[in-house]
Amino acid sequence: MSNFSIITLLKSAVANKISDIHIKINEPPAVRKDGKIIRTNLPPITEEDFFQTVELVIPTSFRNKAYDTFDADFSYDLPGVSRFRINLSRELGKMFMVIRVISLQIPTVEELNLPKSIEKFTMFGNGIVLVTGATGSGKSSTLAAMINNINNTQEKHIITIEDPVEYLFTPNKCIITQRQLEIDTPSFPEGVKYALRQDPDVILVGEIRDLDTMTAALKAAETGHLVLATMHTNDAIQTINRMLGFYEPKDRESIKKQIAEALRGTIAQRLIPRIDKPGRIPACEILVNTPTVKDFILRDSLEQIYDLVKKGNFNEMISLNTSLFNLYKSGIISKENALFFSDNKIELQQYMRGAFHGTSFDV
Repeated sequence: MSNFSIITLLKSAVANKISDIHIKINEPPAVRKDGKIIRTNLPPITEEDFFQTVELVIPTSFRNKAYDTFDADFSYDLPGVSRFRINLSRELGKMFMVIRVISLQIPTVEELNLPKSIEKFTMFGNGIVLVTGATGSGKSSTLAAMINNINNTQEKHIITIEDPVEYLFTPNKCIITQRQLEIDTPSFPEGVKYALRQDPDVILVGEIRDLDTMTAALKAAETGHLVLATMHTNDAIQTINRMLGFYEPKDRESIKKQIAEALRGTIAQRLIPRIDKPGRIPACEILVNTPTVKDFILRDSLEQIYDLVKKGNFNEMISLNTSLFNLYKSGIISKENALFFSDNKIELQQYMRGAFHGTSFDV
């Protein structure tokens, strides 16, 4: 009989600052730490182990879906230890599971080593702010820090629409309503639509992934609500292009105007391995939608936005390369990793050689 215990594995993952756990039948569990996959020396997971684990962690309401469909996302709470986001999927007909560790403690902007200027996005009374990046780049943690900043400083009603609910917020100055897809609302667009009838000030949309969600988020942003959301894009220009790309060409002229008016800013981030101590640190590109940026959006001059971001320290904009350079210069990340995570390696090499002596690189 197997001695495998998912509870023991989850507790060990939290204690060892593991971010993700991969569980497959007939393979030892693997984990991700500081961005790297590590194979454990545990025995291979048997089919019995796997399905006992599924029965333990899956909510009753998801049981039929998990066995009848290809993918299911849900959360699991281990009181006093952590929360976990779980994806149950299939590979060559067999089920497998990936578990993301979600801290019970909601991190602050300072604890995440994010630029302090991000907190200014939480002060807007309306509009849309997008946090972007690849899977595992820390978007959920950044949004949670922003939501909790509002919770601790303003008197508002915050509605989150998530798939699944990750961080659990404790109301402080705010009322907070957290809704999970397929349990509390059928979809992101429906969740946003009905949120507008629930007297919200702030709406968090877990992910904008289709036209209907984008349209609903823009409508909410235009009607006096602050919308915070994520997208899987790498930088500000790609984000604006993706927003426009949801729409048919014939609609894009009017949508450009909507985006130019509603967008408050974008935060694109990547987690970079540290060399000064264990762990990773975010490098960020921050775009603030100034009148000049609005004009570039309206004139389809998106490429010019990057030059503006590079020069934008006066209004707390920062380019990814500037962020990477600052981290490298401070001895926090290696030169190799700075260049690896850069989208414009030639420019970053010029920074490192001091080619831009007249440029300020302070965040």
